[in-house]
Amino acid sequence: MSKALDEKQISDAPVPEPVLTAEKLLDSKSSDIDLRQETTYHDGDVEKVKKPWWNSIKEPGSALQIVVAAALAIAIGVAVTASVDDVPEACSVILAIPGTLWLRALKAVVLPLIVTAMILAVQSLKDISRGGATLARYTIGYYICTTLIAIVHSTILTSLVWAKLMVTVSSESQALSAEDQEMVAEREDVAIHDVVVQMFESLIPSNVVNALATDSLLAVLVTSVVVGYLVQPNGSILRAVKEIEKIITIIITFLIKLAPIGVFFLILPNLFRLDLAEIGVNLGILIGASISNMAIHLFIVFPAIFFLVTRTNPYLYWFKNSPSWITAWGTASSAATMPVTLKVAKARGIPDTISKFSIPLGTLINMDGTAIYFPIVVTFLAETQGITLSAADYVIIVLLSTLASIGTTPIPSSSLVLTVMIAGSVNIPITGMYAVVVAIDWFLDRFRTMVNVSSDLYGAKIVHKITGIEDPEGYVAEEEVRRGEERV
Repeated sequence: MSKALDEKQISDAPVPEPVLTAEKLLDSKSSDIDLRQETTYHDGDVEKVKKPWWNSIKEPGSALQIVVAAALAIAIGVAVTASVDDVPEACSVILAIPGTLWLRALKAVVLPLIVTAMILAVQSLKDISRGGATLARYTIGYYICTTLIAIVHSTILTSLVWAKLMVTVSSESQALSAEDQEMVAEREDVAIHDVVVQMFESLIPSNVVNALATDSLLAVLVTSVVVGYLVQPNGSILRAVKEIEKIITIIITFLIKLAPIGVFFLILPNLFRLDLAEIGVNLGILIGASISNMAIHLFIVFPAIFFLVTRTNPYLYWFKNSPSWITAWGTASSAATMPVTLKVAKARGIPDTISKFSIPLGTLINMDGTAIYFPIVVTFLAETQGITLSAADYVIIVLLSTLASIGTTPIPSSSLVLTVMIAGSVNIPITGMYAVVVAIDWFLDRFRTMVNVSSDLYGAKIVHKITGIEDPEGYVAEEEVRRGEERV
């Protein structure tokens, strides 16, 4: 009798309301390109509903919106550049205002984001037996290995293929203007040992407040790791850090929704500076060699490593990460893209413990795109003067490019200073062709940044697969509660 009554109560019970999973909540906020909507019922049943591919165009800040904005900016910029002889400088400056403001807002949240992310990541690692050492070992090992691979294959391709296509320019083209001579003189003062010393000194701040004020990101990261290890798990400092992280998350969510507008107004004014008539054979080879070598690293090297470790489709993974690398291409700044990269990593199922440690670290030291670029640009400066580099010169370039790429700051065009240092180390005079490199650097810098950010996301997934590190118990539940509060 009681059994029949129980069965009747169960049959009469209302069907439980569907609730969104944590993954779905994050996907809807991070503008993921995944076009599936997952609904989970309390009884464990899962129902998946497909949306039309164009549906995401309505979502503010979606990957499709960013792609459309970038494509429109490129089309308009190229069309104007090809049809107008001289675009007024005032036009470019005024058009850049919305993009510049958006980029400044992104950069403003980078510093507090690094601090909170590293403190919370180290706190999570303390709950995992020996997890911190394992995560650090594999993360740093991945970054160093991919950087070395990038430099070596770029150097080999440049010496065997691209160098033979470059031609010597006239003495008039090699002449430096007075302004360029002053700029080169300042950059030639940077010695090799100064770069090495500066790289190590940047790890430890002599003044923590000054490091925060001057955006010394590597010093801030190291300090945050120390604080994260020493702070009490349930103390007031950690609670304050979590509250700050909530505020940053809200700000980042809003800024990501504005990403299509920001990317459009960052790309369009820069394309007005592109003089198609002045792109000669050498400059075309420089651009083609840089993009080709980066494409090999991005579409062959990374996918090969990713597939060997995870046994999943690397290209599908990369395309799902498009909000991050498209933003990187638009901003030309790994640091400014980091908020988007962290959200995309979470959407890909990477635990916060890993992403909040590996991505901020990769933003500062993982510069594969920059490592690929150094051998090409130094060879370009040599070949345009009729100088043929020897095998010993290329070895020096490889070693210095490794150190320089790690020491490069994650801001636009920061590699220009180090280019002069590397060229000087193999006795290549700086001529007027360096001014050509400077003129086109803003364009190639976008591709370098895209490779750097893609490397960070590939690395986070690879490290997750190798280490098997997950967020501590209760961490996901806490995230769900936080997002529920934000949604209300």
